[in-house]
Amino acid sequence: MAAVVAGSWPCWPQSAPTWQSAAAHAARVTPKARIVVLDVRSGHLLASVNLDEAARTLAAPGSTLKPLVLYGLIADGRLDPSRRIACTRRLRIAGRSLNCSHPASDPMDARQALTWSCNTYFAVVGASLGPGELRRLLGPGGLLSQTGLAANEAIAELRDARTPDEASLALLGVDGIRVTPLELAMAYRWLAVQLAAHPASNAAQIVAAGLSDSASFGIAASASLGGVAVAGKTGTANRGAGTPSHGWFAGLVPAGRPSVVVVVYLPAGHGANAAGVAADLLAHSPLRRMRP
Repeated sequence: MAAVVAGSWPCWPQSAPTWQSAAAHAARVTPKARIVVLDVRSGHLLASVNLDEAARTLAAPGSTLKPLVLYGLIADGRLDPSRRIACTRRLRIAGRSLNCSHPASDPMDARQALTWSCNTYFAVVGASLGPGELRRLLGPGGLLSQTGLAANEAIAELRDARTPDEASLALLGVDGIRVTPLELAMAYRWLAVQLAAHPASNAAQIVAAGLSDSASFGIAASASLGGVAVAGKTGTANRGAGTPSHGWFAGLVPAGRPSVVVVVYLPAGHGANAAGVAADLLAHSPLRRMRP
Protein backbone atom coordinates (compact mmCIF):
# COMPACT_ATOMS: atom_id res chain seq x y z
CA MET A 1 0.00 0.00 0.00
CA ALA A 2 1.36 3.40 -0.97
CA ALA A 3 0.33 6.51 0.93
CA VAL A 4 1.07 10.19 0.49
CA VAL A 5 0.04 13.01 2.78
CA ALA A 6 0.35 16.61 1.67
CA GLY A 7 -0.68 19.90 3.22
CA SER A 8 -0.80 20.87 6.87
CA TRP A 9 -3.48 20.78 9.56
CA PRO A 10 -3.86 22.40 12.97
CA CYS A 11 -1.94 20.74 15.76
CA TRP A 12 -4.17 17.92 17.05
CA PRO A 13 -3.56 15.75 20.05
CA GLN A 14 -1.62 12.64 19.09
CA SER A 15 -4.78 10.54 18.98
CA ALA A 16 -6.70 13.01 16.80
CA PRO A 17 -7.63 11.85 13.31
CA THR A 18 -5.86 12.87 10.14
CA TRP A 19 -7.04 12.33 6.59
CA GLN A 20 -4.41 9.64 6.16
CA SER A 21 -5.43 7.80 9.30
CA ALA A 22 -9.06 8.02 8.23
CA ALA A 23 -8.26 6.64 4.77
CA ALA A 24 -6.20 3.82 6.26
CA HIS A 25 -9.04 2.96 8.64
CA ALA A 26 -11.56 2.84 5.80
CA ALA A 27 -9.31 0.51 3.83
CA ARG A 28 -8.99 -2.09 6.58
CA VAL A 29 -12.06 -3.99 5.39
CA THR A 30 -11.42 -3.26 1.70
CA PRO A 31 -7.63 -3.36 1.33
CA LYS A 32 -7.77 -3.28 -2.47
CA ALA A 33 -9.68 0.00 -2.52
CA ARG A 34 -8.11 2.98 -4.23
CA ILE A 35 -8.80 6.00 -2.05
CA VAL A 36 -7.91 9.59 -2.90
CA VAL A 37 -8.47 12.69 -0.78
CA LEU A 38 -7.74 16.08 -2.37
CA ASP A 39 -7.72 19.60 -0.98
CA VAL A 40 -10.16 21.66 -3.04
CA ARG A 41 -8.32 24.94 -2.68
CA SER A 42 -4.83 23.77 -3.64
CA GLY A 43 -5.44 20.48 -5.43
CA HIS A 44 -2.87 18.87 -3.14
CA LEU A 45 -3.14 15.24 -2.16
CA LEU A 46 -4.14 15.05 1.50
CA ALA A 47 -4.25 11.26 1.75
CA SER A 48 -4.31 8.13 -0.35
CA VAL A 49 -4.51 4.37 -0.21
CA ASN A 50 -2.95 2.33 -3.00
CA LEU A 51 -1.76 5.46 -4.78
CA ASP A 52 0.24 3.60 -7.43
CA GLU A 53 -2.85 1.62 -8.41
CA ALA A 54 -4.99 4.78 -8.33
CA ALA A 55 -2.60 6.32 -10.84
CA ARG A 56 -2.56 3.33 -13.20
CA THR A 57 -6.08 1.88 -12.92
CA LEU A 58 -8.26 2.70 -15.94
CA ALA A 59 -11.92 1.81 -15.49
CA ALA A 60 -15.32 2.85 -16.81
CA PRO A 61 -16.53 5.64 -14.46
CA GLY A 62 -20.22 4.74 -14.53
CA SER A 63 -22.64 7.37 -13.26
CA THR A 64 -19.93 9.55 -11.72
CA LEU A 65 -19.83 11.33 -15.09
CA LYS A 66 -23.41 12.54 -14.81
CA PRO A 67 -22.88 15.66 -12.64
CA LEU A 68 -19.84 16.74 -14.65
CA VAL A 69 -21.74 16.62 -17.94
CA LEU A 70 -24.91 18.07 -16.45
CA TYR A 71 -23.04 21.08 -15.09
CA GLY A 72 -21.41 21.80 -18.43
CA LEU A 73 -24.61 21.46 -20.46
CA ILE A 74 -26.66 23.70 -18.16
CA ALA A 75 -23.87 26.27 -17.88
CA ASP A 76 -23.61 26.39 -21.69
CA GLY A 77 -27.36 26.78 -22.09
CA ARG A 78 -27.52 23.46 -23.93
CA LEU A 79 -29.94 21.83 -21.52
CA ASP A 80 -33.17 23.08 -19.95
CA PRO A 81 -33.00 21.64 -16.41
CA SER A 82 -36.75 21.98 -15.96
CA ARG A 83 -37.46 19.57 -18.82
CA ARG A 84 -38.94 16.35 -17.49
CA ILE A 85 -38.24 12.91 -18.92
CA ALA A 86 -40.34 9.87 -18.12
CA CYS A 87 -38.63 6.68 -16.97
CA THR A 88 -40.07 3.17 -16.88
CA ARG A 89 -36.92 1.99 -15.06
CA ARG A 90 -36.23 -0.39 -17.95
CA LEU A 91 -33.50 0.59 -20.40
CA ARG A 92 -31.57 -1.32 -23.02
CA ILE A 93 -28.99 0.27 -25.31
CA ALA A 94 -27.04 -1.60 -27.96
CA GLY A 95 -27.71 -4.91 -26.26
CA ARG A 96 -26.75 -3.68 -22.78
CA SER A 97 -29.26 -3.77 -19.94
CA LEU A 98 -29.07 -0.50 -18.00
CA ASN A 99 -32.26 -0.65 -15.96
CA CYS A 100 -32.71 2.06 -13.33
CA SER A 101 -32.68 1.11 -9.64
CA HIS A 102 -34.55 4.17 -8.37
CA PRO A 103 -38.16 3.98 -7.14
CA ALA A 104 -41.00 4.46 -9.59
CA SER A 105 -41.65 8.16 -10.08
CA ASP A 106 -43.25 10.82 -12.21
CA PRO A 107 -41.13 12.23 -15.04
CA MET A 108 -37.93 13.69 -13.61
CA ASP A 109 -36.23 17.05 -14.09
CA ALA A 110 -32.44 17.47 -13.98
CA ARG A 111 -32.11 17.73 -10.20
CA GLN A 112 -34.28 14.67 -9.57
CA ALA A 113 -32.52 12.69 -12.29
CA LEU A 114 -29.16 13.39 -10.67
CA THR A 115 -30.48 12.58 -7.19
CA TRP A 116 -31.76 9.20 -8.33
CA SER A 117 -29.16 8.60 -11.05
CA CYS A 118 -31.81 8.00 -13.69
CA ASN A 119 -30.16 6.22 -16.61
CA THR A 120 -33.08 6.90 -18.92
CA TYR A 121 -32.84 10.66 -18.37
CA PHE A 122 -29.11 10.74 -19.05
CA ALA A 123 -29.36 8.36 -21.98
CA VAL A 124 -31.74 10.82 -23.64
CA VAL A 125 -29.33 13.66 -22.86
CA GLY A 126 -26.39 11.65 -24.20
CA ALA A 127 -28.15 10.87 -27.46
CA SER A 128 -28.52 14.61 -28.06
CA LEU A 129 -24.78 15.32 -27.90
CA GLY A 130 -23.03 16.27 -31.10
CA PRO A 131 -19.73 14.81 -32.38
CA GLY A 132 -16.91 15.52 -29.95
CA GLU A 133 -19.20 17.30 -27.49
CA LEU A 134 -18.59 14.92 -24.59
CA ARG A 135 -14.84 15.42 -24.96
CA ARG A 136 -15.36 19.19 -24.97
CA LEU A 137 -17.47 19.00 -21.81
CA LEU A 138 -15.06 16.78 -19.88
CA GLY A 139 -11.75 18.25 -21.01
CA PRO A 140 -11.64 21.48 -18.94
CA GLY A 141 -12.08 19.59 -15.66
CA GLY A 142 -8.94 17.53 -16.14
CA LEU A 143 -10.73 14.20 -16.40
CA LEU A 144 -8.98 13.32 -19.65
CA SER A 145 -5.39 14.18 -18.73
CA GLN A 146 -2.70 13.29 -16.21
CA THR A 147 -2.98 14.99 -12.84
CA GLY A 148 0.66 15.19 -11.76
CA LEU A 149 -0.28 13.65 -8.39
CA ALA A 150 1.72 10.47 -8.92
CA ALA A 151 4.43 8.99 -11.10
CA ASN A 152 3.70 6.80 -14.12
CA GLU A 153 0.06 7.85 -14.42
CA ALA A 154 -2.15 6.28 -17.02
CA ILE A 155 -4.15 8.65 -19.24
CA ALA A 156 -7.91 8.47 -19.66
CA GLU A 157 -9.30 6.88 -22.80
CA LEU A 158 -12.32 8.37 -24.58
CA ARG A 159 -13.62 7.02 -27.87
CA ASP A 160 -15.60 9.67 -29.70
CA ALA A 161 -19.13 8.47 -30.32
CA ARG A 162 -20.30 7.77 -33.88
CA THR A 163 -23.96 7.10 -33.07
CA PRO A 164 -26.53 8.32 -30.52
CA ASP A 165 -26.33 4.93 -28.75
CA GLU A 166 -22.56 5.23 -28.39
CA ALA A 167 -22.97 8.78 -27.05
CA SER A 168 -25.52 7.59 -24.48
CA LEU A 169 -23.31 4.72 -23.33
CA ALA A 170 -20.34 7.06 -22.97
CA LEU A 171 -22.30 9.63 -20.93
CA LEU A 172 -23.58 6.82 -18.71
CA GLY A 173 -19.93 5.93 -18.19
CA VAL A 174 -20.25 2.28 -19.19
CA ASP A 175 -18.60 2.12 -22.61
CA GLY A 176 -16.19 4.20 -24.65
CA ILE A 177 -14.51 5.88 -21.69
CA ARG A 178 -12.08 4.81 -18.97
CA VAL A 179 -10.47 7.05 -16.35
CA THR A 180 -8.22 6.74 -13.31
CA PRO A 181 -9.30 7.48 -9.73
CA LEU A 182 -6.82 10.36 -9.69
CA GLU A 183 -8.36 11.89 -12.80
CA LEU A 184 -11.86 11.56 -11.38
CA ALA A 185 -10.75 13.21 -8.14
CA MET A 186 -9.25 16.11 -10.07
CA ALA A 187 -12.43 16.50 -12.15
CA TYR A 188 -14.56 16.67 -8.99
CA ARG A 189 -12.15 19.22 -7.56
CA TRP A 190 -12.76 21.29 -10.71
CA LEU A 191 -16.50 20.88 -10.18
CA ALA A 192 -16.19 22.06 -6.56
CA VAL A 193 -14.29 25.14 -7.73
CA GLN A 194 -16.97 25.89 -10.34
CA LEU A 195 -19.79 25.53 -7.82
CA ALA A 196 -18.03 27.91 -5.44
CA ALA A 197 -17.20 30.43 -8.16
CA HIS A 198 -20.72 30.60 -9.60
CA PRO A 199 -23.04 29.83 -6.65
CA ALA A 200 -25.99 31.77 -8.03
CA SER A 201 -25.93 30.13 -11.45
CA ASN A 202 -28.60 27.68 -12.47
CA ALA A 203 -25.98 25.05 -13.23
CA ALA A 204 -24.33 25.32 -9.82
CA GLN A 205 -27.57 25.32 -7.86
CA ILE A 206 -29.03 22.30 -9.63
CA VAL A 207 -25.88 20.18 -9.58
CA ALA A 208 -25.03 21.07 -5.97
CA ALA A 209 -28.59 20.28 -4.86
CA GLY A 210 -28.69 17.03 -6.85
CA LEU A 211 -25.40 15.84 -5.38
CA SER A 212 -26.46 16.75 -1.85
CA ASP A 213 -29.80 15.01 -2.30
CA SER A 214 -28.10 11.95 -3.78
CA ALA A 215 -25.84 11.52 -0.76
CA SER A 216 -28.62 12.39 1.69
CA PHE A 217 -31.57 10.28 0.57
CA GLY A 218 -30.90 9.30 -3.05
CA ILE A 219 -28.81 6.62 -4.71
CA ALA A 220 -25.62 7.55 -2.79
CA ALA A 221 -27.32 7.82 0.62
CA SER A 222 -24.97 5.38 2.34
CA ALA A 223 -22.23 8.04 2.09
CA SER A 224 -24.05 10.12 4.71
CA LEU A 225 -23.69 7.43 7.37
CA GLY A 226 -20.29 8.83 8.32
CA GLY A 227 -21.90 11.70 10.19
CA VAL A 228 -20.54 14.41 7.86
CA ALA A 229 -22.71 16.25 5.33
CA VAL A 230 -21.52 15.17 1.90
CA ALA A 231 -22.54 15.85 -1.69
CA GLY A 232 -21.63 12.99 -3.95
CA LYS A 233 -22.29 10.44 -6.65
CA THR A 234 -21.88 6.70 -6.96
CA GLY A 235 -21.02 4.79 -10.10
CA THR A 236 -21.13 1.13 -11.08
CA ALA A 237 -19.87 -0.38 -14.32
CA ASN A 238 -18.36 -3.53 -15.79
CA ARG A 239 -16.65 -4.70 -18.96
CA GLY A 240 -19.81 -6.21 -20.39
CA ALA A 241 -22.51 -8.79 -19.73
CA GLY A 242 -21.41 -11.47 -17.29
CA THR A 243 -18.30 -9.62 -16.09
CA PRO A 244 -17.77 -8.47 -12.48
CA SER A 245 -18.79 -4.94 -11.54
CA HIS A 246 -16.55 -2.29 -10.08
CA GLY A 247 -17.77 0.58 -7.92
CA TRP A 248 -17.04 4.28 -7.47
CA PHE A 249 -17.90 7.07 -5.11
CA ALA A 250 -16.90 10.69 -5.71
CA GLY A 251 -17.87 13.26 -3.10
CA LEU A 252 -17.49 16.90 -2.08
CA VAL A 253 -17.12 17.43 1.65
CA PRO A 254 -18.65 19.09 3.56
CA ALA A 255 -21.74 19.65 1.45
CA GLY A 256 -22.49 23.33 0.91
CA ARG A 257 -18.90 24.56 1.27
CA PRO A 258 -16.68 21.70 0.17
CA SER A 259 -13.02 21.84 1.14
CA VAL A 260 -12.17 18.23 0.30
CA VAL A 261 -12.79 15.79 -2.53
CA VAL A 262 -13.04 12.09 -1.65
CA VAL A 263 -12.90 9.41 -4.35
CA VAL A 264 -13.18 5.69 -3.66
CA TYR A 265 -12.72 3.03 -6.33
CA LEU A 266 -13.41 -0.64 -5.63
CA PRO A 267 -12.13 -3.09 -8.27
CA ALA A 268 -14.94 -5.45 -7.27
CA GLY A 269 -18.26 -4.18 -5.96
CA HIS A 270 -20.88 -1.53 -6.61
CA GLY A 271 -21.20 2.19 -6.11
CA ALA A 272 -23.12 1.70 -2.87
CA ASN A 273 -20.18 -0.29 -1.51
CA ALA A 274 -17.77 2.51 -2.43
CA ALA A 275 -20.07 5.06 -0.75
CA GLY A 276 -19.96 2.92 2.39
CA VAL A 277 -16.16 3.04 2.37
CA ALA A 278 -16.36 6.83 2.02
CA ALA A 279 -18.75 7.00 4.99
CA ASP A 280 -16.29 5.01 7.10
CA LEU A 281 -13.50 7.38 6.06
CA LEU A 282 -15.56 10.46 6.95
CA ALA A 283 -16.60 8.99 10.29
CA HIS A 284 -12.92 8.89 11.27
CA SER A 285 -11.84 12.11 9.55
CA PRO A 286 -10.81 15.52 10.89
CA LEU A 287 -14.18 16.90 9.75
CA ARG A 288 -15.98 14.46 12.03
CA ARG A 289 -13.71 15.48 14.92
CA MET A 290 -14.51 19.14 14.29
CA ARG A 291 -18.28 18.65 14.61
CA PRO A 292 -19.70 20.35 17.76
